[in-house]
Amino acid sequence: MPKTHALKDQIALLLGKALEIVAPDAAVSLELERPKNPAHGDYSSNAAMQLARPLKRNPRELAQRILTELPASPLIAGAEIAGAGFINFHLTPAAWHGIVPQIRSAGARFGCGDAGLGHKVLVEFVSANPTGPLHVGHGRQAALGDAICNLYAAQGWDVHREFYYNDAGVQIATLANSVQARARGYKPGDAEWPEAAYNGEYIADIAGDFLARKTVKSDDREYTASGNVDDLDSIRQFAVAYLRHEQDLDLKAFAVRFDHYYLESSLYTDGRVEATVRNLVEAGKTYEQDGALWLRTTDYGDDKDRVMRKSDGTYTYFVPDVAYHIAKWERGFDRAINIQGTDHHGTIARVRAGLQAANVGIPEGYPDYLLHTMVRVMRAGEEVKISKRAGSYVTLRDLIEWTSKDAVRFFLLSRKPDTEYIFDVDLALARNNDNPVFYVQYAHARICRVFEEWGGMSDDLDGADLAPLTAPHELALMQRLAEYPEVVVAAARELAPHLIVHYLQSLAGDFHAWYNAEKFLVEDEAPKLARLALADATRIAIVNGLALLGVSAPEKM
Repeated sequence: MPKTHALKDQIALLLGKALEIVAPDAAVSLELERPKNPAHGDYSSNAAMQLARPLKRNPRELAQRILTELPASPLIAGAEIAGAGFINFHLTPAAWHGIVPQIRSAGARFGCGDAGLGHKVLVEFVSANPTGPLHVGHGRQAALGDAICNLYAAQGWDVHREFYYNDAGVQIATLANSVQARARGYKPGDAEWPEAAYNGEYIADIAGDFLARKTVKSDDREYTASGNVDDLDSIRQFAVAYLRHEQDLDLKAFAVRFDHYYLESSLYTDGRVEATVRNLVEAGKTYEQDGALWLRTTDYGDDKDRVMRKSDGTYTYFVPDVAYHIAKWERGFDRAINIQGTDHHGTIARVRAGLQAANVGIPEGYPDYLLHTMVRVMRAGEEVKISKRAGSYVTLRDLIEWTSKDAVRFFLLSRKPDTEYIFDVDLALARNNDNPVFYVQYAHARICRVFEEWGGMSDDLDGADLAPLTAPHELALMQRLAEYPEVVVAAARELAPHLIVHYLQSLAGDFHAWYNAEKFLVEDEAPKLARLALADATRIAIVNGLALLGVSAPEKM
């Protein structure tokens, strides 16, 4: 566990020295917790209760003995025994003052750690087939993926962002047929319109550009249309390149980038699918039945065995998935995280089963999956379901254009991924405290305004005497700031960017309460500089937290 909280570590060290005297040979966890009720102190330890059974002693008596042996420290104002034997520590204001220069010295590195140094993680997210604009669900996934990448990078991991998509298959065939029909002058509702087709206006746009023999370029390909309406292969390639370009624009508007675009078709052309199947057959993990090839996934906890190769000779979709994840492992990624919709839940067991059956050294539980639910969009009190751009769903770009990149990111990260979420467009546009992203950004803008009115520089606060910071709101704010590194570690460990959102909202609340309670720019130089230093530390924490979410910190609002 990285050292994320210097003050807590210092208190734990003092507790450890007392325990060396009370129970020198006992194994005791020195984890300290924040009491739910602030009146019960700043930190609490259950060390005495841990020792009670092995030492056959009364926990309250042990707690008293621990307090007797606790070294004196300017950090501790007092300690008391509560309940069955909890030790509650009350810290001095001076104990909390240390967080301010710590933050100001670390700057953009505040909250960063090195637990991931030497490790590589691949985060696969969005991975939308190029059949239409990115929808709001893709937006939730993009926000989650990017934030998780930022969280891992903050812990020292070598992070690789990857977009995986199917550039062939049934959906792409449907796309090509839809564009061809539009190019021939047909539209949805016509007798000649294909039964299985994409009806959005974007299909007509693709058809028009194809007939004009335009060239389209995306991050991973470039293609010039033949203009021949009978050339279905050219239509397919052009349509895929066109929509990949459109998706690039969606992602650019959302400030999301990828290191690599991985094609499902490459798994076949590179021979990885055949090699994987051969490996599984040779390992004795398959059998033939009803003209199909099956994988014994039940040997690895799946509810039933799964078909790998259908009777028509084609492979089911999880087979290239297994091949793809073997490739991830062979590329040196000791951790892989897949972010997908909840409709992919069934994939997890069979992919992991395939990886274990392959017996290539991949650990159990590889890869990690983070599943998310879809998002409903409300506007003017009514649910929005249709986009002219897409034909049947609200696109990510719609949402960004209606609100802002910052609002969309913040809102889509504000809940646990597996919970339903309703995106309220009107709330995202509100310039008041009811809008959570405004509330947090406004705290930053307020601090910037104070510094503008002061006219000094941040460097002028180095060495400021923090002794005047004793008011309840100031202590509460410093305590909140001290929690930040631990929140970052937890958010990365639990794949939970919403923890950062909730922290920032709490931090902003603590700041606004302090701002409303105290004057910053007072005549007395000592409290003025102390408060400005605390405000500066708060600014840094807000900027760093918002950066993890991919959200800006405006100086004026």
